[in-house]
Formats: sequence, C-alpha cells, structure tokens
Amino acid sequence: MPQYLSPGVYVQEVPSAVQPIAGVGTSTAGFIGAFEGQYVIDEKVGDADNEKKEFPLKHTPLKDKSKWAVKVGDAIYTGKVGTETDSVVLKDKKVIFTKAPPSGEILVSYCAKESSEFFAIIYPAKKEELKVEKADQTTFVLQNSPVLEGSGSVSKNGTTVELKNDFPKKGQSSAVLTPGLGLNDTKVTVTYNPVFRSVLAGEVKPCTNFGEFKKHFGDFTADENQNRLAHAVYGFFNNGGTRCYVARVENEAKVEAVLEKFEAIDEIAIVAAPGLVEDSTRTAIVSHCEKMEDRFAVLDSKEMDISQSLTKEEIKPPAPTNYAAFYFPRIKVFDPVTKAMDPKGDGQILVPPSGHIAGIYARVDASRGVHKAPANEVVRGALGLERLVSRSQQEGLNPDGINCIRDLNDNIRVWGARTIGGDGNGEWKYINVRRLFLFLRESIDEGLQWTVFEPNDSALWAKIRRNITAFLMNVWRSGALFGATPQDAFYVKCDEETNPPEVRDLGQVVTEIGVAVVKPAEFVIFKISQWAGPSGG
Repeated sequence: MPQYLSPGVYVQEVPSAVQPIAGVGTSTAGFIGAFEGQYVIDEKVGDADNEKKEFPLKHTPLKDKSKWAVKVGDAIYTGKVGTETDSVVLKDKKVIFTKAPPSGEILVSYCAKESSEFFAIIYPAKKEELKVEKADQTTFVLQNSPVLEGSGSVSKNGTTVELKNDFPKKGQSSAVLTPGLGLNDTKVTVTYNPVFRSVLAGEVKPCTNFGEFKKHFGDFTADENQNRLAHAVYGFFNNGGTRCYVARVENEAKVEAVLEKFEAIDEIAIVAAPGLVEDSTRTAIVSHCEKMEDRFAVLDSKEMDISQSLTKEEIKPPAPTNYAAFYFPRIKVFDPVTKAMDPKGDGQILVPPSGHIAGIYARVDASRGVHKAPANEVVRGALGLERLVSRSQQEGLNPDGINCIRDLNDNIRVWGARTIGGDGNGEWKYINVRRLFLFLRESIDEGLQWTVFEPNDSALWAKIRRNITAFLMNVWRSGALFGATPQDAFYVKCDEETNPPEVRDLGQVVTEIGVAVVKPAEFVIFKISQWAGPSGG
C-alpha cells in the first residue's frame, strides 16, 4: 500500500479485474514425412602427382555400405566402403589408392548416411535451351539450380558441356559450352540433373508458404516418398493453410522422435504424417495427440486394390479415438515431375489427402470458426479419386467414422465429419465438437495462468468467473454455442460449493464450466406430402 504524507490528489493505475482470455490458434499443422536422404559431400583431397597414395577426408567416417565416387582427372572410380574397385578404396576417413593414380586433381564424392550436414535429391533431367552467339567458350547461368558437376549433356553432336555447381556461394549453377561441332547453331539444348540439398533427418522447420518448404526439403521430385510430403504441404497451403512445421525421418520407425520434438511446439494444433499408414505410426500419432490434449490428428487410408470391396474390413481404419479423423480414398493431383517424365500423359498421380484436409481445417477455422464441421468443402487441387464412393457405400462406412471424399457434381468434396469410431464415440463423434473443446481447454489454460499462487478466496473466484464468462460470451457470439441467450449457452460456477475447505486445504481452486455445443446438421431431412390446398367457400 502506498503512503500518503502530504495533502493532495493522487492518481494510481489499478489493474482491471478482467484479464481477457485470448483464443488460441487451431490451424497450425505439424507434418512428418519419411524418406531416406542421400548424403553427398564433394571434397578435393590433393594432387595425384603427389607421391602419397593415401589422402585423409575431413568429414565424418563413412558408414558401412556407403557409396562413393572418386574423380581423378577424367577417370572416375566408384564403389562401396571397404571394397577395392579399380585400385581405389574408401575406408573410414581415408581414400586410398592401391596403385599409382593418374595425374590430375582428385575430387571425392561420397555418401555418409546420418553423418553429414546435407543430403541430395536428384531430380528428373531438366532441359534448357541456350542461345549461342559465338563459337568460343561460352558460359550460361542455368535456371534450375543447383546441379551436380559433370551431370549434363547437350543435344548437338560434338558439343561438350561442363556443369559447374556454384551452390551455395552464388546460389546458382552454370553450363560452360566449349567449341565443337554444332556450337555455331543459334540454340543448343542442355540436359542436366538438378540437385537439392536439405536439412538433417529429425530437424523441424517452420514454413509459412510452399517456397519455404522447397528451401528446406526440395520441390516435387521423382523420389516417391519425398514427393508425397511435398504434395501434402503444397495441398495444405493451397487449401487455406497459413503456417506449419515440417520434419522428415528416414523411416516410419523413427516417427516418435519427431513427435517428441512436436511436444515442445505449443502452436501445433493438427498433426499429419502423409502416407505413413503403418499401425504403429498411427498409434504413435494418436497417442501423442491424446497426451498433449491440445491437438488433433488427420490420418490417411492405405492403398487399395481396385478389386477390394468398400467395407470397413477392407479399408482397415485405425482403432477408434476421438482425437483423430480418418479419410478415404486417396486423391488425384497434377504432378509436374510425372508430366516431365511422360509428356504424353496427363501427369496425374495419387496422393494421400491428409495435407489437403489439414488445409481445409485451417480454411474453415478462418472463415467460420473451429466450431464449424470441416466438411462439405471442396478439396482444392484434387482432380479425381482413387475410388468413387456412392451414397449406399458411404452408409456402411460413415457410422464407423470413415470420412469419405466424394465426387459430387464434378466437385471433389469432403463428405464426412466424424472422429474415428463414429457413433461409438458418443458425444465426441464429431470432429468440430472435439476440436472446439480442445480450443476452449487450451485457451482457458493459457489465459488463466496468472491465477496460480493467488490467494484462494472469494475475490479470486469472482475474477475467475468474470474472465471465463467474458471469454465464453465471445465464443457464444461467434455461433459456436447453442442458445438464444448466454444463460442458455453456458454457465460458470466457482464458489463455496465447488471450493469447500477440504479442497482449499489441498491448494486447489475448482471451477465448473458447462457449454452447449452446436452439433453439425449431418442429416438434413425435408418431409414432403401432397396438399389439397385451402378449401373453397
């Protein structure tokens, strides 16, 4: 308490009794992909004219069965660790020439899994037309960069090309054309293999657009597993997502290691592992969401044969849980890599829908609110489906929480809004109900941290009631709670009844909250009958 010793007017700032509870975010996703990167290191180790036949490598030891290549002048030697091939051996941190090597600079390219700063993804060959103005040596900057050195060729006979990998100093690559037959032509076509270098396995990177994803994990590629993750993240942003965290693992067995890192990222509200459908992976993701109690999982269906019937037994959904939703079937999207490899084809491939669905969650949350069921929404970017599902077929799947994606009037739409288990989950059978409660729980948890260690008396109880009531009032006004008045929509009770002496002696303050949640209109029924019209007279 301040002391007043001199007569006068004193003005003080008094904190408000109401400290607003801010609603937490519900649309940030966490994605996990599984693909094994190839770690590539290029290292100049000496001059072959040197009498020494053994050159040390500066980087980490090579792993068993690691692949390597040694270039000496124009000669290239390849092999595996510890295996002698063409008089060259790579062992531990050394490259050893068992015979005198030819003269020229030595360049070692080797793969060291789980031990390097970078890994490389080799894209399908790119073609780039270059205009040639004079016959002497000409250098061109390539647009699709960076590239592997020496991996290019040209379409003109007699013309040679050297590809220079300037990454990462200049952030670009170049093609050097040397004089040869055909060089005087106005155009030559250079074919080369771009390479992308990325983050280590298990490292989590935030992404706010697909460009940032490409920076860390690469663009669409011929690597099926990497390409699947790329399409999922692209579908997320294309369908309304604005922020996500992405990590890769080498195989599904290591998913739990990334989930542990996700625990420290409070912002994540949706978890998906596109295309990772092993039962152990699904169980780990669901267990993570149930443990955290502030996030929801989106799970994919397994690949199905066209001859399999559309039944629960054939589709094999995960075990029932109200912390996850399951979607079927896979969707068709345009893949630029497939189109480049087969220009005559349509370029369409099947991908798991979880990334696109997570984007729809974010889109609906932003436009309507987390209380709106993320269903009857168009899947942007979807061009078709792995299997067409009819109404009668969905009638056998919907009660078990198998959310179908259907082609309705030439629109690919999400046509299900249930948690896994469906009717068996009782009051938690709808996705929006579970996610709304996750939102309420997390918002109240974060917004009332200031109450810890406050005096447990009627003044504290009154403050708690005021803050939660103000928060739920806004939730009701958004349309998330059912009731014509706030009294019909929710109640907050924190008084002597919920906090008797024996509870206060334990250092606890108990608040009881009840909310009337708006359920989705899943079955819209119109009853039509004949009417004779008003009687005359």
